[in-house]
Amino acid sequence: MRSEVSRAKRIVVKVGSSSLTGAAGSGLDSAAVDRLVDAVASAKARGLDVLVVTSGAIAAGLAALGLKSRPKELELQQAAASVGQGLLMHRYTESFARHSITASQVLLTSEDIVRRSHYRNAQRTLDRLLALGVVPVINENDTVGTSEIRFGDNDRLAALVSHLVQADLLVLLSDIDALYDAPPSSPDAKRIPEVSDFAALNSAEFGGAGNSGVGSGGMATKVEAARIATSAGIAVVLTSLANVQGAVDGEEVGTIFHAGSHRAPSRALWIAHASMPKGSLTLDPGAAKAILERGTSLLPAGVTSVTGDFAAGDVVDLLDNSQKVIARGLVAFDSDEIPQLLGKSTKELAATFGAEYERELVHRDDLTLI
Repeated sequence: MRSEVSRAKRIVVKVGSSSLTGAAGSGLDSAAVDRLVDAVASAKARGLDVLVVTSGAIAAGLAALGLKSRPKELELQQAAASVGQGLLMHRYTESFARHSITASQVLLTSEDIVRRSHYRNAQRTLDRLLALGVVPVINENDTVGTSEIRFGDNDRLAALVSHLVQADLLVLLSDIDALYDAPPSSPDAKRIPEVSDFAALNSAEFGGAGNSGVGSGGMATKVEAARIATSAGIAVVLTSLANVQGAVDGEEVGTIFHAGSHRAPSRALWIAHASMPKGSLTLDPGAAKAILERGTSLLPAGVTSVTGDFAAGDVVDLLDNSQKVIARGLVAFDSDEIPQLLGKSTKELAATFGAEYERELVHRDDLTLI
């Protein structure tokens, strides 16, 4: 048995569209929903808190609208989500009722994680639902989400929710039963039973969203979600829906990503993973080295160029001189103010523009390495 799993008291289970619906246009698979719900009910019977992060609203809406594949147009995706979300929750509600468990619908956008006031409100709501014995069924709010405020995939949403509720374990359910070092269809592919160091995965080949025509993620997004969760001290098990019961029971199924030794601060986590950068600052070699090796703040003197249209308080990427993102942080000036500040020390800024300009461009407390 996996000790990290057996010790878990609060679990987040994420299931993808293709696991719940199969091929595009086929509608919800009731047996698949029941399999997931049965595993959740079993965990709750052992006294565990369980939250479900579910995809499937758009996929469920395809059949009702007579569509055969996931549409590319955002407005049509939103229409399908609007139709499908009700069908999806109805099926979850019916299935949980077999175990006398109440399920609730929770729809989130990235704003609910990025903005501190929204973050705390979401956290309190989920905690209260769990205290009441309810299973929150969480999905991205695809009906109103725009490209600017979307998480992009529910794997990342699940990792961030896991941190939000201080979960001990995240179970990511895929069409594939584990992580492999090559495409599973390859005769030489080998299952990776555990991951402690993500650098060891550099040579592995990960697939995309698959061929079902309903999903938006893929194995690479699941590995990235595991990276986010483990950096927050949360263990992750990646496996298929067929193995969900064994995964929550701690059996040696799928791939386990071992938790990091400490939980990253919430602020650092959302700056790095939940926020949408509005622009970027390119650093000279000295400034890049100081941030990477000494954890310093970023001063205007160390910036060579600025791109994007942003306001003070927005998130920006920090790039080295090869244009690689090395950090992300909250900028202290508007984008149109920064060009006149470049290359100047804080004392020069104060002398030229006034004392209010004698401050960091990005303070170290508002900066996290990527």
